[in-house]
Amino acid sequence: MPAVSVENLLALPRVDRLAPGARPRPVYLVVTAPTYLEGEGFQVRRPFPGLDLGIADPFLLLDHIGAVEYAPGEAKGAPWHPHRGFETVTYMIDGALEHHDSTGGGGYITDGATQWMTAGAGILHDEVPPAWLVQKGGLFHGVQLWVNLPAAMKWTPPRYQDIDAGRVTLLASFDGGALIRLTAGELGGYSGPGVTFTPITCAHVTLYPGSRLEVPWRPDFNALAYALNGRGRAGTERRPFGEGQLVVFGNGDGMVIEADDVQDSRAPQLDVLILGGRPIREPIVFHGPFVMNSRDEIVQAIRDFHAGRMGQIPPTRIDFSKLHGDSGPAVRAQHPGG
Repeated sequence: MPAVSVENLLALPRVDRLAPGARPRPVYLVVTAPTYLEGEGFQVRRPFPGLDLGIADPFLLLDHIGAVEYAPGEAKGAPWHPHRGFETVTYMIDGALEHHDSTGGGGYITDGATQWMTAGAGILHDEVPPAWLVQKGGLFHGVQLWVNLPAAMKWTPPRYQDIDAGRVTLLASFDGGALIRLTAGELGGYSGPGVTFTPITCAHVTLYPGSRLEVPWRPDFNALAYALNGRGRAGTERRPFGEGQLVVFGNGDGMVIEADDVQDSRAPQLDVLILGGRPIREPIVFHGPFVMNSRDEIVQAIRDFHAGRMGQIPPTRIDFSKLHGDSGPAVRAQHPGG
């Protein structure tokens, strides 16, 4: 995985293990993610929705894309489409993705970078592989998370955050056996760079074989861990889980995860996305790209979209500097989904 890494874990700040008397969270449920087709036909594993959204609140959706080796011409994306009422968080581990939106936000997301888009009152955007990846093929691996907004913030103006790999907060577990990449929220007294409307914590953790992660976790947050690859065990009961499975923890003060001593050759460590947030506990009406609090608000969102009140698709432009990726110029159309 080319996501940001370090040569010496022992040089990083460490997150203290659970304090004496703290209650490790038990495992409530392990969910195996079903597979779906999205966008122009790319495959995703989606552990939620599918389980009760009250369990995942304030998170609405988690899509795991890949890891997949695309042949030339196979890479696909999600052409221009609207959103309202929540935030999309796209994290690229392998490969690359380009984002454009109707506010002028956008960027090139690759190798450990995250783009954080607040749809708020309404936005149009696309997410597509760059022309060089479509032409040549290659490895592609990423995650998209949808974070709900409380009713009072659903009408906030849209915004875009570009969190490149160099801005991610890097930490080590108490024993130096796990690398923690903190994107947003607080963990063990350290903060990630992402600015959120909804209080959450989001991190990508690499556990090397036989290592153990103990992290304190806010008691008012829920706690989830999704395996991107590898195998391990969760909770003090050491419940087994592996790639494509989501662990839902119960109540308590902290999270415990262990990597198996022996991993597959293609996935030599356990990589997990750990998530938690303060539940919003408001009605959710989910309709495609819109997430609101009532059916009337959904109807209004559809009307606003068709009336052009969520923005306009920017005109096409060509960037010849990326025509062939690293070996030469490539065509990048700002309206690739037309």
